[in-house]
Amino acid sequence: MSTDRRTLLADAAIAVLADTGIRGLTHRAVDRAADLPAGTTSAYYRTRQALLTALVRRLVALDQAELERMGNQVPVPRSAAELTAGIGELIRVRLTGEGRRRTLARYACAVESARDPVLREILVPRENRARQSVCDFLAAHGVADARERTVWLLHCVDGLVFDRLVNGGGVPEEEIAALVAAALR
Repeated sequence: MSTDRRTLLADAAIAVLADTGIRGLTHRAVDRAADLPAGTTSAYYRTRQALLTALVRRLVALDQAELERMGNQVPVPRSAAELTAGIGELIRVRLTGEGRRRTLARYACAVESARDPVLREILVPRENRARQSVCDFLAAHGVADARERTVWLLHCVDGLVFDRLVNGGGVPEEEIAALVAAALR
């Protein structure tokens, strides 16, 4: 079985989930989204659980690659304003275009993971260059519990993304700056 075909199907499953929600995620819907013959998705992922697991693994891989890329493009922030700008860019990516679709899929999977320990384990936040940059910034600015504050700050950012995804709108720079200032206290 082709890895490329599995990736194509997982990407199509992410799109279906983002566009139709968890109830719309079916093998046939993925076949249609991937523009493949009926039964193709079932041939690669026999059960809905197998399809959902593949989708979540692909989603995590895409997110990690994005966060590594973002973390490598910019050095560790030197100021609160630079960290605020970096977080603002992450939020923009998560709320627009293909990033928005992945964010919708990610939150749908997060809700499913409340009842599925396999999905929950896959979705556990991973270390990446962007997360490490935030931690390094906080440590360089004297935050004693920089790792815990990093987790707190990123959870708050995740909450802002969720709120704007559901309620619309962007996140003003002032809101991000207030979170950064709180993390530095």
